[in-house]
Amino acid sequence: MADFVMPNLGADMEAGTLVKWHVKSGDAVKRGQVIAEVDTEKGIIDIECFEPGVIEQIRIEPGAKIPVGTVMAVIRGAEEAPAPAKPVAAPEPAAPTKAPHVHASPLAKKIAAELGVDLTKLTGSGPGGLIDREDVERAAPTKKAPPPAETARAKVSPLARRLAAERGIDLANITPGPGGIIEQADVERAAAPAKPETAPASKPGDGMRRAIAAAMAKSNREIPHYYLQTRIDMSAALKWLEAENAKRSIKDRLLPAVLLLKAVAKALGDVPALNGFWIDNEHRVSPAIHLGFAISMKGGGLVAPAIHDVGEMSCDEIMAALRDLIPRARAGRLRSSEMTDATLTVTSLGDLGVESVFGVIYPPQVGLVGFGKIIEQPWAKDGVLGVHPIMTASLAADHRATDGHTGAQFLDVLNQHFQTPETL
Repeated sequence: MADFVMPNLGADMEAGTLVKWHVKSGDAVKRGQVIAEVDTEKGIIDIECFEPGVIEQIRIEPGAKIPVGTVMAVIRGAEEAPAPAKPVAAPEPAAPTKAPHVHASPLAKKIAAELGVDLTKLTGSGPGGLIDREDVERAAPTKKAPPPAETARAKVSPLARRLAAERGIDLANITPGPGGIIEQADVERAAAPAKPETAPASKPGDGMRRAIAAAMAKSNREIPHYYLQTRIDMSAALKWLEAENAKRSIKDRLLPAVLLLKAVAKALGDVPALNGFWIDNEHRVSPAIHLGFAISMKGGGLVAPAIHDVGEMSCDEIMAALRDLIPRARAGRLRSSEMTDATLTVTSLGDLGVESVFGVIYPPQVGLVGFGKIIEQPWAKDGVLGVHPIMTASLAADHRATDGHTGAQFLDVLNQHFQTPETL
């Protein structure tokens, strides 16, 4: 058996709310299959199953807020086939009976105990016949409301009684003041219109911004950042991109972001130390290159879902991945693997006019690459001074995992890949 737990969908996540199950008890599942939806600060995330098997038991009801690491379901592996049924033996003398197994949620059991409901007599309406809170509450005996206090009439001042009659106020709903007597002021308070709450209205993206702020504050506290930057001549890359797009229809053209992602993936292949995580005081280099790509959200905030295996993708495949990923991210429809698998994050603010980006590492990653705006600047090449399109690339890295020498190597090979775009 294996426990299917609420995954950690980012360093800024503590809990999520289960929206729905896509499976029920007894269903066979395969690796990568979406089996549930969870609502988080960054939208509704499709939760994938990471091992094949059969859903043995579903433990969490939709609507429940679940801390990270909580067991949501139990999955029986394919090799754990149920034992064959044994031949029916002759009946034996009756033994003391055990309490029957009840398939009910923990909350349903608690409420049943409080309300005196026998769970063995209920039929569950939840996934796999699970008895949930609503089943218990429907079965609970209705309780009569207690009669109004007989002493209320004797503890109302004459003025308060007359005022209540004039304004149509039920004295039984008024809490007596000091001494247990309802006075004029008590009636007037009950007659006053309720004031609307003045809590500040939340704006779209506020929750995400708070989550991001918490994660970045933690990153700044715990990760010893170091920063490097370099300027890159983009003449060759832009000429190659222009020539390549001239061969294509408008809908098939490549965006500059494709070259950025491909060049970073190539550079990580040359300097793999920046591709991985810092977990349990240990640097773990990832053999796969899954690049997180920062995407701004319409309601505010940003997400950086992973594009998987970028180093093995062609430019056309990266472009197709971006066309799929960006609208889904802005619609709040990402998959759990996209939220957890990124081995390094790439952010580009050049289209907004920003010349340099110095990012904060998203834990447990150990690096972040930032790209600024391409600007025409004086540039000497082969002894000749001219005006070239120049882009600033920056690296934020974790000093526990690498040092400035490794970071400088990475930026150097990144520059080399931009100078030979035909090999990307």
